[in-house]
Amino acid sequence: MRVDKLLDVLCIVKHRNIAKKACDNGFVKVDDQIAKPAKDVKAGDFVEVALYGFILKFEMTEIPSKHIKKSDAKNYYKLVVKNQVNENNK
Repeated sequence: MRVDKLLDVLCIVKHRNIAKKACDNGFVKVDDQIAKPAKDVKAGDFVEVALYGFILKFEMTEIPSKHIKKSDAKNYYKLVVKNQVNENNK
């Protein structure tokens, strides 16, 4: 599944367009490489997202085949890191 669609389906972002812009601006990585919106994500891949003042890194355990409920989203990935971005460190 495309990384921009995946972020939308997993409710990491509110809209796919936000995920696309995040990818275009280098805020999304797949397996430690900056990802374009069309980058294919598979189970076992590590996805890192820097948005909304946080850095999230998670491992995909399963790829959803369609839109899912927000409450079910965490069944598809394992959160590895969740750090708040400190504005003073920029």
